Parts: sequence; C-alpha cells; structure tokens
Amino acid sequence: MADHNAAPVPTAVDDLDALDDLDALEEAADAVVPPPDPDPQPPAPVDEPQARAKALLRAHPLIDGYSGLAPVLQSMHWCDLEAGEGLLETDVPRLRRGGVGAQFWSLQAPAPTVGAPSLAATLELIDLVRATVNDCPEGLRLALSTDDLMDIRNCGRIAVLLGPMAGAALGHSLATLRAVYALGVRSVALAGTRWTESGGLAPFGHELVREMNRLGVLVDLSGCSLDTVRRTLALTKAPVLFSHQSEPLPEDVLRSLRANHGVCMVMCTAGSLPETADLLDRIRAAAGPESVALSGAYDTGVPHAAALQDISCVPRLIAELLERGWPEADIAGLTWSNVVRVLRDTEFAARAAQSRRMPSRSAIGAPDL
Repeated sequence: MADHNAAPVPTAVDDLDALDDLDALEEAADAVVPPPDPDPQPPAPVDEPQARAKALLRAHPLIDGYSGLAPVLQSMHWCDLEAGEGLLETDVPRLRRGGVGAQFWSLQAPAPTVGAPSLAATLELIDLVRATVNDCPEGLRLALSTDDLMDIRNCGRIAVLLGPMAGAALGHSLATLRAVYALGVRSVALAGTRWTESGGLAPFGHELVREMNRLGVLVDLSGCSLDTVRRTLALTKAPVLFSHQSEPLPEDVLRSLRANHGVCMVMCTAGSLPETADLLDRIRAAAGPESVALSGAYDTGVPHAAALQDISCVPRLIAELLERGWPEADIAGLTWSNVVRVLRDTEFAARAAQSRRMPSRSAIGAPDL
C-alpha cells in the first residue's frame, strides 16, 4: 500500500527548472555590479630606486670620507648632535636617515693667516672629537681599527675615525706622527707641506710615507701635485686615498690608483646630483669599481646641490646610480667595502713592516727645504 505522506520524488523536469532558477539568480547578481569610476585614479607609483637604495644602505652603510664637523663644533657654544641640530648639515638623526655607518672627521683646522697649521690646534680638535663622541653614546663610537669599525656597525652605532690631519701640523717630526697615531689619528694629508710643494716628494717626504706605512696611517693625497701623487704611488706599500680631491685626476693616475688598490672619494659638491653621479661614473670606468668611494664634504662651507643639501640625502644619490645601471655589488663597494679594504690592507702592511723596520729617527734636512 502506497504511503501518501511521503515526500514527492523530484523528476528530471524539476531539476532543470531548478537550474534555470539558479542561472536567473546569477544573472541578477551580475546586473547589480556598480558602474566603473568615470575618472579612475591609478595606484600610487612605488619609488623603486629609492626603496632599493635604502635597503642597500642598511646592508652596506656609507663610510663618508670627509666631514668638516669638528672645526664647526669648535666654533659653537652648544649643540645636541644626538637629538638633532638644525644649524649643521650633520647630526645623528640625519646620519641614520642617510644610511651612514662611519665618517672620517677632518682634523684640518682653518689655516692661520701666517704659517702652517699648528699642532696645538690639531690636538684641540682631537680632544673635541673625543669629547663629542663621549657625549653621544647612543649614536657615535670612536674607531681605531677595522675591527672596531665592524664592532661599532654591529652595535648599531656610527663610527668616527680621526683624520685626515694636515701633514704640515706635524712640524717635520716623525716623533709627532707617532704621537698623534697613539691619540687615534688614522689619516694624514700630505698636501701643503714643504716637502711636497716643489717637484714631487722630497727625501723627508719619502721617510714620512714609509713611517706612515709602518704605523698604519692612511696616506691622503688630496690636493697634492701630480708629481707628488705619482711618486707616492710608486713608493708606498699600502693603499692610498683621496678623501676630498677637488680637481679631476688624469687617466694614468687613476690607473695607478687601481694598481695600488686605493680609492678616490668623490665629494657631493658638484653643481647637481647628476653631475656628482657623472664623476662617480668616470672614476668607476677608469679606475674600476674597487677604487671609487664617496665623501659628503658636509659642514665644510662648500656649497652642495639642492638635492644633496645634507648628509640625509645620500639615498637619493644611490638611487640615481641604480637608475644608471650600477650593479648592487659595485654600490656596496662604493659605500662600504672599498674603504674597509683600504683600512684593512693598511693594517696588514703595517704589521708586515713592523717586523722588518724600526721607528725612523730621520729629521728634515736641507734637500727638503
């Protein structure tokens, strides 16, 4: 006997009707899609070179080859580098925004109207730099070696290296060179001395370069005559650097610099950011990517391009180089590894020389005058 209360079994015709109803519902849903925006706004473009530049600087921070901050601080009554100082082109917040991991602080005091830069003025600057670093424990640390440089970077601080010092302030004394090395000076500029002014490098200049090699002091050839540059490159057993070279170097000197494994640091003082990048391109092409580095030359009184007005603007220059097709490995060398190599090779050369050579007792003589 049939169960009259059982639910009716759907037929094939009923299934087709259900499918038709679903299709109708989907068509209705499509019909209520809102109309497109009559004036759509494109998504904001991602600043790819700037982002890549900042990422590169986080991995390979800049070692700035020349800062004029110390003499400027000497003329100020008070400032707070860690919190920020608007009267300067450099402070700790801007160093961090610029991706700077280390700076050479120049000890070249403004020259007096008569005579050479004095040793006393240089010692006052050394004292000032040490005091400033002590006053900025969260931002700055003094570096006396390559190992210090690496440790300071790993601690998240910014390394300060003492130099370049004016060679003329040594007073023609190798004992003074050894004394300022003991105080932390790691770079001496040869330009402006009596033993480099006429016809290259005088005998005392030869002895000074050898003693700098023995100690591990960087030989800074910025501003030297081409005769002095060529003679020093032929003599030195350690890499040299040009921390603030204003005049372009000829091709043969750049090739010799490459053989020496030294670096030429381009200052950010050209008329515009692209012109600074052009200088970097030229040295990279002539001397190789291992021989090029960068100096901000901030707080030196020298004007900078509008796009490079202070140390925080370094990522803009790195972004420009990326847009020009510089490989990331070359930029890592430009910002960090080229200068680290020069420092480390100078230390290695010093250790080798100290096993063979006693401290020099030579004094300046008539041939040097």
